[in-house]
Amino acid sequence: MFASVIVDIPSKSVNQVFDYRVPSGMEGLIQVGHRVLVPFGPRTIQGYVMSLDETTDFDPARIKEIARTLDIEPVLTEEMITIAMYLADYYVDQYISVIETILPAALKANYKKVLRLADSYTQEAENALAQVSNGSEVEIKRLDPDALKTLSPYLKSGDIREETVITQHTKRKMALAVHSLKQSDVDLSRAKKQQELYDVIDASSEPVFVRDLVNDGFSNALINTLHKKGLIAKVEAEMERDPYSDRVFTSDPPKVLNSEQQHAYDRITSSMDAQEAKTFLLHGITGSGKTEVYLQVIQKVLDEGKTAIMLVPEIALTPQMVNRFKRRFGDDVAVLHSGLSHGEKYDEWRKIKEGRARVSVGARSSIFAPFQNVGAIIVDEEHETTYKQGDRPMYHATEVAKFRSRYHDCPLILGTATPSLETFARSERGVYERLELTMRAGTKVLPEISIVDMSEEHRTGNTSIISGTLEAGIRQRIEKGEQTVLLLNRRGYSNFQICQSCGYVPMCPNCDISLTYHKSNRSLMCHYCGYESAVHRTCDNCQSDEVTFRGTGTEKVEEILRDMFDTEVVRMDNDTTRRKGMHEKLLDHFEQAEVPILLGTQMIAKGLDYPKVTLVGVLNADTMLNLPDFRANEKTYQLLTQVSGRAGRHELSGEVIFQTYNPTHYAIQLAMENDYRSFYEKEMAFRRLARYSPYYFHVLFTVSSEDIRKCLKATTHIHDTLVQEVSDQSIIVGPSPSPLERINRQYRFQIMLKYKREPELLKMLNNLDEHYHEAYRTEGISLRIDVDPLVIM
Repeated sequence: MFASVIVDIPSKSVNQVFDYRVPSGMEGLIQVGHRVLVPFGPRTIQGYVMSLDETTDFDPARIKEIARTLDIEPVLTEEMITIAMYLADYYVDQYISVIETILPAALKANYKKVLRLADSYTQEAENALAQVSNGSEVEIKRLDPDALKTLSPYLKSGDIREETVITQHTKRKMALAVHSLKQSDVDLSRAKKQQELYDVIDASSEPVFVRDLVNDGFSNALINTLHKKGLIAKVEAEMERDPYSDRVFTSDPPKVLNSEQQHAYDRITSSMDAQEAKTFLLHGITGSGKTEVYLQVIQKVLDEGKTAIMLVPEIALTPQMVNRFKRRFGDDVAVLHSGLSHGEKYDEWRKIKEGRARVSVGARSSIFAPFQNVGAIIVDEEHETTYKQGDRPMYHATEVAKFRSRYHDCPLILGTATPSLETFARSERGVYERLELTMRAGTKVLPEISIVDMSEEHRTGNTSIISGTLEAGIRQRIEKGEQTVLLLNRRGYSNFQICQSCGYVPMCPNCDISLTYHKSNRSLMCHYCGYESAVHRTCDNCQSDEVTFRGTGTEKVEEILRDMFDTEVVRMDNDTTRRKGMHEKLLDHFEQAEVPILLGTQMIAKGLDYPKVTLVGVLNADTMLNLPDFRANEKTYQLLTQVSGRAGRHELSGEVIFQTYNPTHYAIQLAMENDYRSFYEKEMAFRRLARYSPYYFHVLFTVSSEDIRKCLKATTHIHDTLVQEVSDQSIIVGPSPSPLERINRQYRFQIMLKYKREPELLKMLNNLDEHYHEAYRTEGISLRIDVDPLVIM
């Protein structure tokens, strides 16, 4: 028996399967998807079994044996192996990179080189090793040069050998527990507390954690007394890391669907009954009850003994969505997102793998939840760019969802109020079935939206970022005890520092971007590479003291709001939500303490549902319009529409105010009118004229190097390759500097390929990737190939 194995080496030169012999004692034990230890060159490394076969194309005498297996049950299903191979090929990446993305980080191997005594060794070797270590082995990287020199003779003689120890990144969490020894003649009538403790332990079919007993009021001394009497035994038991163990979720029964919701539910479930791999676009205005449709579809899935995957775009959305799912489905729900620790994610992943959870809720990577029998997949806010991974492998979660939908013959539901143009175009052509929800659930109506021209505000003498109209609206809500949500998609205190004498602006030394002022820690920061420097009160260029700050970020607006309204403000941006659990804590505080104002970046624009929020203000609706990106208008429309939907979602009516310097721009005007169809038609006309998606597919090539000449040389080579390899119908744009030409000391140039059909494209991309993989090693030139890019910055 031979196994084809992908080895844990992130290198293009070994991006293939290698054949290994399955030892006779392991035949039947090793399965497809197992992690194994295999010899590779002079070392032993981890690998993944991709297939098993009775024969091999190579000389059997030269094939090495698998050293051992690391699992009882395979960590990869056959479906996940198929997905890994598909994604690696489609997105031009290495198999091992995709496999490690699919699996939780806890399963990643840790490699440690140690020195150990050989099977036969001299007393001198043992003494020498004992001098530099506390045991029979020592980690090489912890030895100083003198210690290595001392051990060198014994390494040469073979008395001491070097070994690679491979351990799992995160292990199962163990804790001290006790269980009853079931003694028949227990008499603790004179020791009531001991009797009470024994009854608790004896009544449990599983070991009881000592920590839980102590929390319930039983002392360690009392536990030890029962142990000494031989009534209980102490054991190490696994303690599952449950991020929601301290939460109580009240039951949430299904709601009555309105006619549009019922029609959507019926169409989706009929596809489910027919076992069709059909994709639905659930196009519903904000507050139309899309989530209730999701919940009832999933209930049917569970009733049929199947499983369901629910994707949300951002961690900030997850708390409220998790609450709704936990209230409806209880312990059947596993949560997977980046806000959890490695251990928590590992335990949630195992709940799914072992069949103890049948529904997953999470962000992008939870599309890889290891369910066996998927009955429905839901992608909420399908238009969000966060579903596309920014680092390698640059997969799109929706593409993986389509793959899994086909694999399991189950429906895929793409839900949103503002579909991406690509998705809506497919629904227009009948590739997806579109289901419309045009009215808000219950008796609620859409909020009234108005536009404030900030140029006019300035002409009348108001230079504040808060317009007179918005200020009056906020004051009115505070008086009524209602709440306001304010959006400003720019964090920090001020955009930049400037000298009014010479015009000097402090720039990041690593990137072509000005430094942003953060008042909380009195520093200038780069939001791209993390560079930070102290604020100087004199100009670094001319030593003038006429230094000031320009522009406004969320930190400064928070200060303005506190001064203007003398009230508490909850601020949500990357600075305030950096620590674990802060998203949920801030939102809970906003709701429970009824804080009048929630201020934040785009993370607050979607998914939030609070009954007292009746006013939404967008402080600068133009932020995204000015981006050098062909999707800038689309992103602006989507953001404005989504944040508008936070107002008036319950009994109270809502109002929305857009502040802008471009009041006549169609993206802003049509967002005010909530007219997606008109926006779609107008934007599609521009896309057709400029030959962009969805009329063309795209591949973005980004070359980076510390040497700008190497960038120019590499992009010229890529351009020449494209000219030779692609057809005349395709369009090559560039080479040109990236919109941000330098990030983290790396110059960046890019080329955009627009194409409709290129049968040999994948082969060419792999050749370029392989060429520049070697160029990175020898010359420091990096090539990033982004298939179907969503961001061109």
